[in-house]
Amino acid sequence: MRLSILCVLIFPASVFAQQPPPPTDVRGLMNLGISSYKNHQYEQAIGAFQKATELEPENLNAHLYLGTAWMVTFIPGVQLPDNSARAEQARSEFLKVLGLEPNNRTALSSLAFLNLQEAGGIQDQTAKSRKLDDARDCFLKVLSADPRNRDAYYSLGVIDWMKWYPMLMKARADLGMKPEDPGPLNDAAIRLDLRMKYGPLVEDGITNLSKALEIDPAYDDAMAYMNLLIRERADLRDSAGEYRSDIQEAEQWFQKALASKRLNQSAAPAPPPPPPVTSDSKPTRDSTPMRIRVGGNVQAANLITKVDPVYPQLAVQARVQGTVHFTAIIGTDGHVANLQLIGGHPLLVQAAQDAVKQWVYQPTYLNGTAVEVVTQADVPFTLPDAR
Repeated sequence: MRLSILCVLIFPASVFAQQPPPPTDVRGLMNLGISSYKNHQYEQAIGAFQKATELEPENLNAHLYLGTAWMVTFIPGVQLPDNSARAEQARSEFLKVLGLEPNNRTALSSLAFLNLQEAGGIQDQTAKSRKLDDARDCFLKVLSADPRNRDAYYSLGVIDWMKWYPMLMKARADLGMKPEDPGPLNDAAIRLDLRMKYGPLVEDGITNLSKALEIDPAYDDAMAYMNLLIRERADLRDSAGEYRSDIQEAEQWFQKALASKRLNQSAAPAPPPPPPVTSDSKPTRDSTPMRIRVGGNVQAANLITKVDPVYPQLAVQARVQGTVHFTAIIGTDGHVANLQLIGGHPLLVQAAQDAVKQWVYQPTYLNGTAVEVVTQADVPFTLPDAR
């Protein structure tokens, strides 16, 4: 028995002794970092890129890769010091690149998307608006360096929508109107107030999305947000004719988005043509569900069945606690269709996954049609005596 234990203890040491030493030159560190990043070994990648920047402080690529590695480990909406520090580390690296090369497009775009990610996780509307303004400023700088950047125009349109949409939903709630109730808003004074405050923002969003579509006419995400902005603009109209006109235009963009989505998914088999629309029937939507992104905190409000995880006994004994984070795809029926682990302690992951798979959400509708939702699901574990 002693001999078998001795063999187990000695064998790993012999394996580790045969491993090559870590590289000490910049080229070797960069290769190690890139390889680790591709294999989702982000902490190892960060370490390698960090050493490369220390050896060559003016190496743009090393700073860019290091910033990207920090950013990919940042989880929007998680209010923990370590998580916030990761966003700041990423920002610091991108700013170092801009200090060396002020118009570096990759660094400008990365900073812009980092600000947009951070804004998505902020609940306070005033703080969210400030962060969205930071993102907007960054995307405008991207366009100064790259006027044909479709994603920058698209993101500016999304920012406009993110600032306007909560105000519209609040107005509807104050007026006792559900999100699915037809418009326009049933109070002329509130319509006028919103039109004065947010009408220019809505039009700016539509303009930015139009520019994105000029650059890429098949940009289905831009079409989807164009549909949203025009459909929501209809709520501010004063006449039934103007309202119907906006709704019809939004519906056309919705159909274009579905058609473009089908074309962009070239690997999928072509769907059968839709049946003809008669004068007394509504347009038939495509059977392929559309998919939208919704913030984890927002989607959590739609949770109607939540199964709490069973705290693993081994984790209790090891005094392990923390939060497990997933990217979840919610199907059109409200059930969890897919889970992808973002991060969490290995002793907690399986229990968290078993619980989230049983969660059921209120189905999400876009223009009357059920859509799939990509969101974040967080499962906290707190030791009983720490609560």
